Amino acid sequence: MKENGKQPSRRRFIQQTAMAGAGASLLLSNPLQAFSQNDHSNTRNMSQNIKSKGYAAVDTSGKLQPWEFERRPVGDNDIQIDIKYASICHSDIHQMKGHWGPQKYPQVPGHEIAGIVTAVGKNVTKFKVGDRAGVGCMVDSCMECDSCQHGEEHYCENGQTLFTYGYPDKKSPTGITQGGYSTNIVVRDHFAVHIPEHISLQEAAPLLCAGITTYSPLIKEDFKIGDKVGVAGIGGLGHMAVKLAVSKGAEVYAFTTSPDKVEDIKSWGAKEVIVVDEAFKNMHPYNKKLDYMICTIPYQFNVAPYVACVKPYGNFTYVGMPEGFQINLSNIALAATRVNFNASLIGGMPETQEVVHYCADNGIRPEIQMISAEQINDAWEKVVNKEARYRYVIDAATFES
Repeated sequence: MKENGKQPSRRRFIQQTAMAGAGASLLLSNPLQAFSQNDHSNTRNMSQNIKSKGYAAVDTSGKLQPWEFERRPVGDNDIQIDIKYASICHSDIHQMKGHWGPQKYPQVPGHEIAGIVTAVGKNVTKFKVGDRAGVGCMVDSCMECDSCQHGEEHYCENGQTLFTYGYPDKKSPTGITQGGYSTNIVVRDHFAVHIPEHISLQEAAPLLCAGITTYSPLIKEDFKIGDKVGVAGIGGLGHMAVKLAVSKGAEVYAFTTSPDKVEDIKSWGAKEVIVVDEAFKNMHPYNKKLDYMICTIPYQFNVAPYVACVKPYGNFTYVGMPEGFQINLSNIALAATRVNFNASLIGGMPETQEVVHYCADNGIRPEIQMISAEQINDAWEKVVNKEARYRYVIDAATFES
């Protein structure tokens, strides 16, 4: 959003939406809940570890099993969230199977988390008991470097970004962060977002990774209404990219290897859907046609035919994270296109709050399938086999059974 004397700058918009979210939460809250914000006498001892139940990987097999564990006590700057829903990201599968390096087990995956605040630390003013809250891909950082001070906590210059599961954490009783396939989570308040009342918790959960991972580069691209935007890979991330780009006025061209997804994609407003063949022949008509492309494919693949669809000096952003974090990229093919190739991670906390409000306000909802805890392993297989339509969301109440 550009400064023109009438419209607020994007930075101001982020600040305003964050304030609006907090304000709306206060207005909608029960007065008794406000009292409980600073009254911990009616809660458990805040110095005790917190018991949790969830599903964890115990080895690289990718098979999860029930696990009971403990989380750290709620610190002065922490909140505890009673998790209601957690959705499945392909990243969960990659990491639990060791595709991104050796892992410590048992490990609870999950970084698309939505629930209700049940306790707050004494320094917390951002949340109160009873608030609807979400947690995404990170739970802490140094909070002091330039990146952390300017809403880019995922690029902490001191290397202290603490991702939601599997990362060394001295505060955790298990020695590593444990994710959202569980009944609760304790997190530094800065790394949780408010979930407004006009979006369901189960639909909000996928926005905490799939939403922000695609929203951040799309917004930074600042394309104009009518620009031709390509989306490669129409799964959990890709379907959100299509919906978000359409909502911003783009003419969207979706590239998929799944013919049975075509009608779904068209229903979200895509201009054209290209079912990519093995020889990439049907991509030739789109050579140098697109102003921009975002690619969400989480596997090794031939990048060149996709990059070639972008106009010279246009941008191609890759957000997929394949095994070993490696992709096959021909330098001569890239040089011949004159396309600017870049990659993107997630987004900072202000941007994450922004995408939640944007989707809630504009009726943008992920396509979800609700499952129980005992269906997780089957759902993982379907994700790998491209059978998910399009985000599995786990009912966290089933972790108790």
